[in-house]
Amino acid sequence: MTPSVSIIMGSTSDLPVMEKAALFLDEMAIPFEMKALSAHRTPEEVEQFAKGARARGVKVIIAAAGMAAHLCGVIASMTTLPVIGVPVNASLNGMDALLAIVQMPPGIPVATVGINGALNAAILSAQILSLGDESLRQRLTDHRESLKKKVMDANDALAGVTFKYKTN
Repeated sequence: MTPSVSIIMGSTSDLPVMEKAALFLDEMAIPFEMKALSAHRTPEEVEQFAKGARARGVKVIIAAAGMAAHLCGVIASMTTLPVIGVPVNASLNGMDALLAIVQMPPGIPVATVGINGALNAAILSAQILSLGDESLRQRLTDHRESLKKKVMDANDALAGVTFKYKTN
């Protein structure tokens, strides 16, 4: 299989966060790869990855990093593929990573999700890929309906909860 999505993390310590992206991509039957690359410790490998991703069939890159979080922007500077940044809560409650990723200079965008928001990054990557894939679009629609059903089921359960002054 050729990966459509690359999940790149600054360190394997980010795997507990990024696992949510991998699980969703698996659920959606989207081929993906996972790699640990560091903008500071392996800059040559990051450059090789970013410049070669399109030729290998990658269509979207999800990049996760904490602290200085340069990985996302460095990758984006070397490819025109969409890059989705996931700020990881490694220090300062993740605010340092969030600001580092979201504050990219004009011309080098990185779509950015919330702190530890790997699931949303995977969903966004699937939405991008679904522009040219009707069956994936349907799987995303079905997923969205399952989210709606969970809320409706929760409301049904709440109907059975009683309090003295609860009116519904």
